[in-house]
Parts: sequence; structure tokens; C-alpha cells
Amino acid sequence: MIKNIGLLALCCIMVVSSAISQGRTELNINKDWTYLGVPIENLDDLEEQQDWQAIDLPHTWNNEDVVDLTPGYRRSVSWYRKNLMFDKINPNTRQFLYFEGVNITTEVYVNGQLAGEHVGGYVGFEIEITKQIHAGENEILIKVDNGYDRQVIPSQKSDFFIYGGITRDVWLRTLAQTYIEDINISTSKVSKTAATTSVSLDLNGRVSSKMTVLLQVKNPEGKVVFEESKKAQSSTKFSFKLSHPQLWGVETPNLYTVEASLMNNNVASDHRSDRYGIRWFEFKDHGPFYLNGERLLLRGTHRHEEHAGYGAAMPNELHRRDIEMIKEMGANFIRLAHYPQDPEVYRACDELGILLWDELPWCRGGVGDEVWKANTSRLLKEMIDQNYNHPSIILWSMGNEIYWLPDFDNGDDEESINSYLKELNALAHQLDPSRKTSIRKYYPGAEIVDVFSPSIWSGWYSGSYKNYKNVVDQSIEKYNHFFHMEYGGSSHVGRHTENPINGDGLVNPDDWEEEVNQIEVKSIANAGDWSENYIVDLFDWYLSVSETHDQFVGNAQWAFKDFGTPLRPENDIPYMNQKGLVDREGKPKDAYYVYKSYWSKVPFSYIESHTWTERSGPKGTKRNISVFSNNEKVELFHNGKSLGMKTRDITQFPACGLNWDVLFDAGQNELHAVGYQGNQEVSSDSMTISYSFEQAGTPDDLRLSYVLQENGDYLVSATAVDKEGRRCLDYEERVYFQCMKGGELLRNQGTPTGSESIKMANGKASIIVKPDKLSSILQMTVLNQNFKGSFLEIKK
Repeated sequence: MIKNIGLLALCCIMVVSSAISQGRTELNINKDWTYLGVPIENLDDLEEQQDWQAIDLPHTWNNEDVVDLTPGYRRSVSWYRKNLMFDKINPNTRQFLYFEGVNITTEVYVNGQLAGEHVGGYVGFEIEITKQIHAGENEILIKVDNGYDRQVIPSQKSDFFIYGGITRDVWLRTLAQTYIEDINISTSKVSKTAATTSVSLDLNGRVSSKMTVLLQVKNPEGKVVFEESKKAQSSTKFSFKLSHPQLWGVETPNLYTVEASLMNNNVASDHRSDRYGIRWFEFKDHGPFYLNGERLLLRGTHRHEEHAGYGAAMPNELHRRDIEMIKEMGANFIRLAHYPQDPEVYRACDELGILLWDELPWCRGGVGDEVWKANTSRLLKEMIDQNYNHPSIILWSMGNEIYWLPDFDNGDDEESINSYLKELNALAHQLDPSRKTSIRKYYPGAEIVDVFSPSIWSGWYSGSYKNYKNVVDQSIEKYNHFFHMEYGGSSHVGRHTENPINGDGLVNPDDWEEEVNQIEVKSIANAGDWSENYIVDLFDWYLSVSETHDQFVGNAQWAFKDFGTPLRPENDIPYMNQKGLVDREGKPKDAYYVYKSYWSKVPFSYIESHTWTERSGPKGTKRNISVFSNNEKVELFHNGKSLGMKTRDITQFPACGLNWDVLFDAGQNELHAVGYQGNQEVSSDSMTISYSFEQAGTPDDLRLSYVLQENGDYLVSATAVDKEGRRCLDYEERVYFQCMKGGELLRNQGTPTGSESIKMANGKASIIVKPDKLSSILQMTVLNQNFKGSFLEIKK
């Protein structure tokens, strides 16, 4: 136990008066912790440490260092501390700390005693602290370690960061001596006319003959549709049938509520509730997917749990915003990559109507020894147990690329992997017979699990996107239940080209599978320019195939948001996987609007592209302009003159036929698009393009400029120009920003305006600068190996 707490820690004492009551209370204790980022292994060595920092949870010590310019990121031990004040302890209650997620191993100490530990991140767990606490002040110390440990999935060779810290909410639970530990809700027999629901309540503690369990079920409007009381048992089961249930679906996400009360001598000693949905689904053999008896094309994306400035320690409102944006795009499916995610994500998907593929974090690394297997099997059990009641989940994934880059000797042995995968698959079906199992990119496992995804990256890591339908047809025929996970490619915001590459004559169009060794393979990934135009074309083509294929289950684009990875330090934004439809802080790229045009029902129009406002070309050369819209018809105007109205046709490419050849004038060009349903105007979009008939020469300088933002920050931009001052639209080299005086760069964000090192997009790069209020001058410089430094001084 640490003595001499000091003034800083005194502010972190929480008074818990609820401990004197009998019954369930759950108190969020995210506020007022202290953090020590020193790799101390032993509790006794903490006593002399004075560098504790005041923080709130969620928290990660890797929120910035994963994307800074120093190679590597902190993988070590840290400590968290909080003091809880109990005015008195009721002997009829028990206290627990519940952690929604800690990365990646945890030890919990209460008043100097080890109360419990947990191995593995991304899942929730609780530690009972009843025996360690006392009336008065209690010191809670949490040791967290995200260091290298090959015994814990995911593998260190995965293509994402393993953030260290208490990355999700923490709760203090006060419960009765005997309480409802778990509610398990299943709907095994469901049709449009009737549904049978089974509810199992597990009790923890001594069950007496005077105890009963009261169960109430309410429909989505809050009306009680079932009520029953039973004598309490350690596992108390209920079953009931509803006529004409309100089904849960992607358009009508109806949720029922189960409320369970543990009664002791007719007095409620515990109460717990949960929600569930009534639905059924089916993957047809070599065919499509059905939800509630009707064919549903699964329109999906992927999500990693991170955000600019927060890393994985995202507040609930940011989790929720991600899911809302995915729903606004029109998606009805998300693969949670590559691990279980925050409880807020599942709540949002249940409420908004989004189906989920929930994934065990067996990502690369091969199969391990018996310790590794025990940890992995337990994490699968914990994932299924805590997420069981969510109607949004349809698939339990056993992992991703599980054979690749083994962490153990012979860890890629196919026989060993298959043997263990069969164990996991059987365990998943034992724990949850109602859902299907799945896996991606492990071909020997295609017949072990229920649903399989090969690795199809046509148009990026191999082949041409124009071959996609052929690959889909082949895969539907080959695999019993084929569901395509992962496709897409990287795009750098603001980078455009008048002639996007398509791979013709460059790659073998018949290739489709992602190759392990990209160095030896000709692909768009290493031959392209990362332009937004190319990715727009790729997604447009893929969607034209998936939306018109009557036997296709569906697919999921990789990935919704740009995210960090230790394997990509040389990317245009260092350490960022830039395959997102939005950037790392959630700002949409052009590609986001392509998906909206196919999937969203809210009328909109978007002219491609609002990040392409400066263009050039020979006089008299027409440029094709696409408008992505979900409207029946769209009319495009150039400088006030109509270029005609076109009817949207999903069989036409690009933009479902909504594209026009435009003959630009020199100087400013106004584009205005109007969308119609019938004869009614329902959407519009406008933008201005500056067009030049002169081609810039060799870059001669990096010119700095700035714009004062509404919040008082400065957006400082560097533009590559030739000797005549014309912007060099084809200059894409990396530049480095520095603030010499009077402010601080918004750095280590992994975003287009939050990275001090970034490659240019059409000869331009920008960064946000936060001014120092005490200085009257802000001095900036930008440089690279071609230009030794340009200077800007702003008088504030």
C-alpha cells in the first residue's frame, strides 16, 4: 500500500455511500484517477514514486506515441490509482469492480492486497473486492501491461496497434450476498406468427428456500407481455411463447426488455434487466442471406476501435457517432475487426439495426502451446457470454489470417491449427447453438466453420477490380456459405488525378487473392498513386456488382475509418492505414458518398470532388464530372448553364450514369447539381473549381499560407509552386512542418491536418497550429530534402 498519498491523490477520493444499502447499485467511477507511466513490476516499489498524473478514464498511454515520428510505441507496465471512501460497510452486500476492457493483462490491488487479475484485452471482467475493503478510505491500484506476450492473442504481428491502458469504462457494483449473475436470453423458435423465448438466470451466492425469481418481459412499447414467478435455483429457467412478435430487423430494430427480480421473503434483494430482439436468419447453401424469411443483401464495412487524439480510449459518444455514421451511409452490417469492442457499439447496433460479425482476436500468429490455447478458449467463452443477448450479432468469428506469421515453433502447422480450430468451433456452438461461426483467410478452415471468407482484394493487392464479378461467382460455387470480408484500398485525402490508373496492361486481371509477399507482386497497391479518384472507381465498380447479384450474401469494405498500424511507417501519413471511408477523426472522404449513393435512403447529391478544387489541362479538353446521388434524376449546371438531366441507372458506370463531360473555362468554374424524385427537387450540391490551361513546371519552392479558424487556431498550408507561382499538382513528396515560435502543432493525430510529417496531395499539405496566447508572433517552417525550408511569420 502506498503511503503519503499527497495533495494530487486527495482529489481522487470518491465517497461511496451506496455501500450501506442492500441491493444492486452500479456506479461509474471513470472520474478522478491518477496514472503512473513507469514500468514498475512490484507493488512495494511504488511508494517512492511522485510522478502520478491526474487523469479520467477511459485512458491509454499510447494515444499519441503510436503515430509520432519515433519508431515503436510504449509496450510496458503502467499503474492506475483511485481512492474510494466507504462511510460504512454493510455485511449483507458484496462489492465488485467491473472493467469493460483493459489492455492487455491486469492485476487489481485493494489496500495492498491482490484482489484479482485478468489475462487478455477487449473483453469485460469483474473483480470482487469485498474482503479487501473497509469503512473509510480504500486505495485501489491497477497494474496494466500491454507488453509483448505471445501467450495472449492478438499476435504482436497484427496490422494494428495494441493500445495499453484502461481503455473502457469502469464500474463499482454493490450487490446482495446472493445476486443475479447472468441473464441468458435465446429465441430458438421464431416465425412471423409466433416466437418462443427461453430465459436462464444464473444466481451467485447461497440460494435459500425463501427466495423466488420474478420475471417480467416488456414489448418495445413497454407493455408487459409475460410475467411469472418461480422458486429460485442456482440456475432458474423460464420459457414463454408470444403471438405475432415484433421482429427485430435492420429497418425495424424492435427490442424487448427482460426484467428479473430476486425476491427474498417477498422483498427484492436484486434486480437486473437486459434487452433482446426476436429474429431468425439463414445463410442459403451457395446462395444469399435471409433475415426473418426475406432475402437481405448484407451491405457492410469494418471498424477498428480508435480515434484521433484518443487512440483506443474513446468515450461512448465517439463510439456511438461511428455507428451512426455507418448507419447514415446505409450499411446494415459491420465486422468488428479484429476483436470484441466497447459495449456501446453493441448497444448502438441493436438500437439502429446493424448486423454484426463479432471476432475473437486470434489474428495471425498461428497456434500456440497449451497455455496459449487455454487463454484463447477462455477469451472466446468470455466474448460469447458477455455479448450473447445482442440481436445484432449473427456470427462468432474464430479469427483472421490465423496461420500467418507464427509466434511459436511449428505454429503454422496445418494439422495442429485445424485440430484446435475444430475445438474452438465446437465450443462456440456449445455456448451458442443459435448463431453461426466464421473465419477469414484460412482456407483449410473453410469446411470447419459455418461461413467463410477468402481473401479477395481485386484491384488493390492483386488483379483488376473489373474482375470482381467473376471472383464472386467462383466463390459462391466453391464455398457452401461464402461471405466476402475485406476489399478496398488506400486513399490520401486531396490527392487526385485526371487519369486514374485501372491496372490495364499493368497487372494480371485474373488474379484476385491477396499475396503474402507484396514485394514480388505487381499490384495497384504498389503501382498506384493513392488518389481518391481510383478508390472511388473501385468502390463504384464493386457496388455495381454486389447490388445486382441475386445470389450474393454480401460483402464488407475495409475499413470505415483510417486507423493506426505499426507495420506502415512509410505511408503518406506515417503509421496510418488509409483505407478508410473517413479519416481518423471521422471526416468523410469522397468514397463515403459513393456508398451513400447506393445504400442511403435520405436524398442527397455529391459532386466529385470537394477536395479537388484546383485543376489544369489543355484548352478544349473536356473533363468527366461524376455526381454521386441516390435520387431518381440529377441535373448538372456549369456556370449557370444546364448540361442536361440524367436518370440514375445502377447498370451504368461510373456513378450509375450520373456523369457529364464538362468543358472548363480558365479561372473560376461553378458547378451545381440538383437531384429530383419525380419532378420534385430533393437535394443539391455546389462547388467551385479553379481551372488553368497552363501546366506547372518543375517545383521551385514550398509556399506557406494560413487561414485563421473560428476557434482561433491556424490552418497552415504548404503549396509546391514553380518559378511562376503555379501550383505543381503532381508533386507528392513528403514534407515536414515545424513551429519555430509562438504556437504548437496539432501533431500525432494521424489525420490530414494533424501530422507534422505528411506526403503532399496535388502539391499541397496542411497542418493545424494552436497559437500561444502569450506570444504576438507565430513562426512556421516547412521543409524536405528538395526544399531546405520555407518560412512564414504571422503577427497575431
